[in-house]
Order: sequence, then structure tokens, then C-alpha cells
Amino acid sequence: MAIGMAAGNKMAQVWLYASLRQYTNGKTHLQVPGATVRELVQGLVEQHPPLEEALVYEGDLMPGIAVVVDGVTSNLGMLEPVEENSEVHFLPAIGGGSAF
Repeated sequence: MAIGMAAGNKMAQVWLYASLRQYTNGKTHLQVPGATVRELVQGLVEQHPPLEEALVYEGDLMPGIAVVVDGVTSNLGMLEPVEENSEVHFLPAIGGGSAF
């Protein structure tokens, strides 16, 4: 049985932005089991170990990376819950602007 296919495991569809694809042999998206973003990241790193250096910094998401779960940008980072069949996007964080 494939990773994540055992009964009870959640499988999210994870999308990676262009510069992360170098760590996945060009794959744009992967199915990964997990109930939180942290578990998804652990699954991604198990499948593609070089992703760890691009996604993880001191146990959290790398600064400059945002995670979007089911269309909502997460403020919880690695703690964000993920549902079975969730769509999760790792994107470069957008910054800038000015205060008025």
C-alpha cells in the first residue's frame, strides 16, 4: 500500500511554487497525508528530502513562505489544520506596501 493510503490517513493535494519544484524533479503538486501543515511538510520531506532546506527553518516554515489552505492564507503556519482533500499551496510571501 502506498504512503498515505492506509485507512484513516488524510491526503491533501499540495501545490508548490516554481522555485520549489527543483526539489521535486519538477512536480507541481503532490498528495501528502497529514492533519496539519507540519505533518504535510514532514510527508513532503520524506518524499523529497531536499525540500527541508527550502521549507523549514528552526522547526517552523521558512521565513518568506506563506501557506494557503483551501483558499485562506494561514496565520498558524505549521499548526494550521488540514482536512482530507484539502488543497494546500506553498507560496512566496508577499510583503511591502506602505502605512498611511
